[in-house]
Amino acid sequence: MFLTLPLMGVLAVLVALLIRKSGLRPAHAVPAVLLGFSLRDTTLAPTISEAVQGVVDVIGGIAP
Repeated sequence: MFLTLPLMGVLAVLVALLIRKSGLRPAHAVPAVLLGFSLRDTTLAPTISEAVQGVVDVIGGIAP
């Protein structure tokens, strides 16, 4: 799956907002990012990619 730059930007903004407003601290965000990078090399990676692509497709179908 190829994530587009706008999606990555939205995710970055979401994490930034969570850090500022919801108490997600950088100390919490860093392990989450590292977990994401480590999951890409596991057997779960295709399932995670399909789930994310499904969500993106649903959102894309809703948006005009």
